[in-house]
Amino acid sequence: MNQETLRIIDSIARDRKIDREALFRDIETAMISAARKHFGSLDTDEFRCAMDRFNGEIRLWRRFPPAETDPETGEPVGEWTEIEIDLRELGRIPAQTAKQVMIQRFREDEREALFEEFSKRVGEMITGTAQRYEGGALVIQIDRAEGFMPRSEQIPGENFQPGDRVRCLILDVRDMGNQVKIVLSRAHPDFIRRLFEVEVPEVSERIIEIKAMAREPGFRTKLAVSSIDSKVDAVGACVGVRGSRIKNIVDELGGEKIDIVRWNDSSQILIQNALKPAEVKDVSLCFELGRATVVVEEDQLSLAIGKRGQNVRLAARLTGWDVDILTPTEYAKGLEILVETLRQVEGVTEEQLDRLAALGMVSVFDVEEVGAEVLTEELEVTPEQAEKMVELAAVRAKVVAEEQQREKEEEAKRREQEQRLAASVLEGPLGEAGEAPPQPIGDEEHGAAQAATILGLGQRSPAPSGANEGGA
Repeated sequence: MNQETLRIIDSIARDRKIDREALFRDIETAMISAARKHFGSLDTDEFRCAMDRFNGEIRLWRRFPPAETDPETGEPVGEWTEIEIDLRELGRIPAQTAKQVMIQRFREDEREALFEEFSKRVGEMITGTAQRYEGGALVIQIDRAEGFMPRSEQIPGENFQPGDRVRCLILDVRDMGNQVKIVLSRAHPDFIRRLFEVEVPEVSERIIEIKAMAREPGFRTKLAVSSIDSKVDAVGACVGVRGSRIKNIVDELGGEKIDIVRWNDSSQILIQNALKPAEVKDVSLCFELGRATVVVEEDQLSLAIGKRGQNVRLAARLTGWDVDILTPTEYAKGLEILVETLRQVEGVTEEQLDRLAALGMVSVFDVEEVGAEVLTEELEVTPEQAEKMVELAAVRAKVVAEEQQREKEEEAKRREQEQRLAASVLEGPLGEAGEAPPQPIGDEEHGAAQAATILGLGQRSPAPSGANEGGA
């Protein structure tokens, strides 16, 4: 029986990764609790238990203090008397107490072991099995524990069935008192980093470094990579032969787009790379505002901004700059308004205005935002001149803002009118009710000509007499 107990202890320690010595101490504590319950004792030092680590034998003693006490301190004087207790004397109820204490202590040890193990694995990618959804959170079986993935850490649109294999990142481990909460994630940027380490050996070997990353889970991710080996092309290695490596990562993410750009220590070049596939004409940096004004041609504007502003938003997060996209016309107009406004300040030279543009302040809004102190320091103007410059810029900025708002409203109205016109043309001669509107007899050809003119189809000239229908 004792050997069987040892085998059970070894099995629990191995399967649940609990320290074997801790299990022995738990059993000893449980037996002392059983003895105290049997004898109705409140003294925690009255009983002592020892379990042999080699043969599994359990011995229990009851301790009695010496009869003599110190008159000054009242403490017992002399040796304690110990009497060994036959375990069979304890009976069924104390045995049940011992069982409950052991179960409780085993669970506490298992919880501590889980917390210690998974705390060391935070940031590690792990593969688990989907179990169920609880209030939007996905419960995943990982090794001998259950983790949960909150809705905020899931990729939008993904849905797993019970039994599905799930790759995820261990994001956090929390001790909740009665349980260990393991938080998992597929939406965190580090999940992408771990996938690249698996699929691209150069990344795991630190030959290629992921310098920066910006992600909108389920939609798009931008990475800036660099190589410490001049013979290794960082972008090409991450993409793989015919896109084989990046394809595996995209498939794992359910089709999420991944842009890999080349890292550069120059912020201007990095911003140009980050806005790809759009072609950038010029980048002006304002270090005071942490803002980059990017100039692109009209036909590249929508590409640079991206769908719902996604491309420029990710580029801004990747580079750490607040990015404004302008066309050459908008850029020139803003600069012209700025120069025209600040020329009114007496003593301000053209050279100082040029320096202002070189500092990345390309609109009256920028001058208003940086303030007089920066202008005084950077342009070497007097505090009075700087105050006047800011004052004039603020007044003009308000006017420009109102003009821009009016232009937006007019543009919105124009688009609405175009949509209405297009809708009326698409309805055709049948109208909304699907019934042909009454027309004067003989006006069919005239109506067809009007429709063709609106649609830009023009009139087809009649075929010459004697022409073949399918002829060349």
